[in-house]
This record gives sequence, C-alpha cells and structure tokens, in this order.
Amino acid sequence: MRANEAKRAHAIPARVDLLLVADMVEPKSRVLDVGCGDGALLRLLAEEKQVDARGIELSQRGVNDCVAKGLSVIQGDADTDLAGYPDDAFDYVILSQTLQATRQPRKVLEQMLRIGWHAIVSFPNFGHWRIRFQVAIGGRMPLTRNLSCAWYDTPNIHFCTIQDFIALAREIDARIERGVALDYSGAPLRYSEPWIWNLFGEQGVFRLTRKR
Repeated sequence: MRANEAKRAHAIPARVDLLLVADMVEPKSRVLDVGCGDGALLRLLAEEKQVDARGIELSQRGVNDCVAKGLSVIQGDADTDLAGYPDDAFDYVILSQTLQATRQPRKVLEQMLRIGWHAIVSFPNFGHWRIRFQVAIGGRMPLTRNLSCAWYDTPNIHFCTIQDFIALAREIDARIERGVALDYSGAPLRYSEPWIWNLFGEQGVFRLTRKR
C-alpha cells in the first residue's frame, strides 16, 4: 500500500492546471499532449486513468525526459506537425501553457479539433488585474508567476486574455464544454461570468469540442 501511495505521489505534477486538465479526461481514452514538456501530465494520465498517452515536444531535453519515464513522445512542433495526424485520431488533444508560444494559435487550435474529439487548453490570462496594474502604473511588461520571463527572453509571442480565447473559440465554431479560471492560489473562481474570470483569473483552462 505504501509503495502504491509513494508511486502516486511521485506521479502528481506540481502545476495546478495539470491536475484540472487531467480531471477533464475520461479514463482509457486516446490522448495526445502537445508540448508535453517533461511528461508530468502524460505520466499522471497513464497511471491514474490508464489512457493511451502520446506526446510531442519541441525540446530534445523534454523528449529525453519523457522517454526516460517510459512515455511515447516524439520531437515535434505544434505549428507544423499536427497536420500530419489523421482526423479523429485522438479523443483528447491537450495544449497546456503552450498556446501563447505558438506562431499561429488559431491554426493550432483548429488542427487540435480536427485530430481530436476534444481539445483541452490551459494558458496564462494576460487580462488579470495584476498584469493590468503593472502595465498601467509601472509602464513595463509584467512579470508574474505564470509569466516569469522578461519581454526580451520569453518564448511567449501571442499573449491573450480569457475573453480573447472565448472569442477565438466562437470564431472557429468550437463549443466550450467546460471552462475554469484559477485565481492566484490555484483555486477555481466561484463566479462564472467571463468578465470576472478575465479580471481575477490568473489562468484559464478550457475543454472544447467541434460543433457537430
């Protein structure tokens, strides 16, 4: 029993958004994690929900970390390599904290919904009041826990707010099945109005599907 508990504790990732993403995935489903990093989420899903877990990761270091964990991960770019997957190849395609680093976020999201029945996306909210305050009062690009790189050294090239993302989902004719905004402590906000999420949510986590 203790060995199983230790194994489970080792599998649980530190990022709160990953736990929420995992909660949105059904057991024994087919999952592709795009930009899977060190494989923390894939490992959690494989061990806790017995999914068919696969991933693509841009960095060779990330791929090596995943392979060392026994995960099926290949090196790839979200902007170019999703086009090589057939329609409906997965039940869930996940993009966690990576959308803002892609060159063509709309195209990436459309490809995710083409190759998967559901797309799960988490991202830092650039509309949070702390960010607005830093820009308005300090006059400089903000630094926060979720946006920790200086403007000249960040991989993030397309910042968006929660309301921006909701608008994009409408533009590509996607249906939002579930949406959650997380506050500074990582707890879901109690209110569901988009303007409240946009002002007080540090992160957004959304599950989308195609309108059929």
